[in-house]
Amino acid sequence: MTKNEKRFPLQLSSVMDSAKQQTHRQSISAHLVKTATPQTATQNAAKHGASKQDAAKNSLRSSSLSPNPTTKSDQTSSNVVSSRPLVSDGVRRAMVARVAQQGVKDRLVLAALEAIPRHLFIESGMSSQAYVDASLPIGHHQTISQPYIVARMIEIMRNDGKLNRVLEIGTGCGYQAAVLSLVAKEVYSIERIKALHELAKNNLRPMRIANIRLHYGDGMLGLPQVEPFDGIILAAAGMEVPKALLEQLAIGGRLIAPVGGAKQVLQLIQRTAKHEWQSSILEQCHFVPLHQGVI
Repeated sequence: MTKNEKRFPLQLSSVMDSAKQQTHRQSISAHLVKTATPQTATQNAAKHGASKQDAAKNSLRSSSLSPNPTTKSDQTSSNVVSSRPLVSDGVRRAMVARVAQQGVKDRLVLAALEAIPRHLFIESGMSSQAYVDASLPIGHHQTISQPYIVARMIEIMRNDGKLNRVLEIGTGCGYQAAVLSLVAKEVYSIERIKALHELAKNNLRPMRIANIRLHYGDGMLGLPQVEPFDGIILAAAGMEVPKALLEQLAIGGRLIAPVGGAKQVLQLIQRTAKHEWQSSILEQCHFVPLHQGVI
C-alpha cells in the first residue's frame, strides 16, 4: 500500500500477518484496591446535570497534573490532538489530577488520559460534562466509561509492563481505544453495534491514529486471527469471561473485565501457562451488559 492509499481506521484484513509474533511476557501478581464509585450514566445525570457550570469552574480551580515521561507515546500524544482546538485543557488536566488522587499511579496512563480530548467523543450538547469523572450516554443504551475506570483498568492490565498487542471488547465511541493507542503498540477493538462502530470510526478518523484497528463483530468471540494478546480489556459486563477470550490471551498476559449482574466487580485474569489462569477480584464497578452477536 502506497502512502497515498493509507486510510484510517484501517480494516482488520489489511493488517493481518500470517506469521504470529512471539514476544517475551513478564510474570506479574495481582493486588487488591479499595472500592471506587461505580460508573453509571443515570447516576451522572442525577448528580451532575443541575450543576454543569459549577463543576467546570471547580475543575479549573483544582490542582493540575503534569506527567512528563519521556516516551514515544508522549510524542504521539501531542500529534494526536495538535490538529484540533482544545477548548478544555485546564478542565482536562484537573480531571486527570482527580483520577490520580483516586489512586491511579501509572504516569504513562495518566499522560495518555490527559492527551486525549474526551469532549470530542460525546455529543456537543454534553461537552460541559465531558471532564466530570462519570460515565455519559452515547446512544444505543451504551456509555462512554468514567475516566477513572478507564485509567484504572488500563493501569491494571499494563502493570508497568510493555503492551505490544491489546484487544478491546466494546469500542463504543472510540475514547478508550484512543487512550489505549498511547500505551500499546497495537490496539484491536471490536464493536457489535454497527452504528457505534461507525461512530467510533468518525470520531477517530480526524486524529489519524495509525495503531488502532477497528472491527465490527461479536466481541465474545474475540479475534483469533490476530492472537495472542498481551492484554484484553472488556467494556461490558457478563456473568463470566468468555472462554474464547481466555484462549486468546498470551501466556503472561492480563485480562481485565467487569463481571456480574446487578452487582459487578472488576476481575483480573492472568494466563500463567498454556492451560492455566489465575483470577483475582478487584473493586466494584458498573457497566452495561455484555451481549453476543451483532446488531
